Order: sequence, then C-alpha cells, then structure tokens
Amino acid sequence: LSPGVVLAPRLKETIPMSDRSPTKKLRLLLGLAVLTSCIGCDQATKSLATQTLKDLPPQSYLGDTFRLDYALNPGAFLSLGGSLSPALRQALFIGFNSCFLGAVGFFVIRQWNMKLPLFLSAVCILAGGIGNLIDRVTNQGLVTDFLVVGWGPIRSGVFNVADMAVTFGAIAAFLCTWREPVDTPKQADA
Repeated sequence: LSPGVVLAPRLKETIPMSDRSPTKKLRLLLGLAVLTSCIGCDQATKSLATQTLKDLPPQSYLGDTFRLDYALNPGAFLSLGGSLSPALRQALFIGFNSCFLGAVGFFVIRQWNMKLPLFLSAVCILAGGIGNLIDRVTNQGLVTDFLVVGWGPIRSGVFNVADMAVTFGAIAAFLCTWREPVDTPKQADA
C-alpha cells in the first residue's frame, strides 16, 4: 500500500485519503464557525443593547427606516404566547425549544453531507434558536429584542440577531428544497 491509501473496513478495498473524512471535518468546522459567530454576535448585541438602550426611548435612524427599541419579549415571534402562564411559557419556550434544537443539531451532524446551502441554513436555524434559548434560560424566560425596521406605517416587530439567523435559515432552507425534483419510482413494463 502507498502512504496515501487506507484499507476500508469490511470492504477490503483501498480508499484514497482525499476521499475520506476531511470533507466531513471541514464541513463540520464551517458549521461550528457559523454557529459560534452567530451566537456570539447575538449575545454581544443583546448585551450592548441592554447596557445602552434599556432606559432610553426608541432611537430612529435613516428617516425612521431603522429603530433601536429595547424590549424584553416573554413570547415567541411577535410576542406570541407572551400572555401564557410562566410555567407554560417555560415548558414551551425552554422545554420544547430544547428538544427541537436537539433534533436540528442531530440532523446537522447526521446529515452532514447534504448540500452545503441546506447545511448552512440548518446551522443558522440552530444558532438563532440557541441564542434565544440562552436568553430564556438566563433571563427569567425573557428574550432581549432591540431592532425594528420599516417604511412609513409598515413596521416589523421588535427582533434581534438570533431572530434574523432563524429567519434567514428558514427562508434559505425553503428555497434550497422548494425546487428539488421528487424521485418517482419507475414503473415496470406490463
């Protein structure tokens, strides 16, 4: 055997080193880099917003297209579920989210060789979910939001970097899978 070849277990054939795990390792390292940078950016901006915007009125920029408006959100997207009892909110927003994020993490690791755009989309969803879960666990079930965009009377809800990661990941995953051809089984000739 030459130095760049390894025996494959059970197959008793040779596989060049270039066709083995470096692809998986590089893909997982890329995923880890996206994950840590999204979570780090989310947590840093939430901390900065808490320190600088907490007691201020909304700050308007670019002709009121962009606002910084500090808010603590007890609910999910657009405060959905914010009026539920604290125990039910804990169960839903911490318990269910933890299970969902565990499933997404398992999917990303298990299906590491999916198309790169879909892989990165799933990692963005995971990163955003973890960023908001960190808030819920460390901030009495509340998520720090501080960004608002809009034009005239049309405004987004208050959101954060984690929400942007989840939204981007979900839209990108949809676009990656929307036009995928469906494999249809071939029919045998009669």
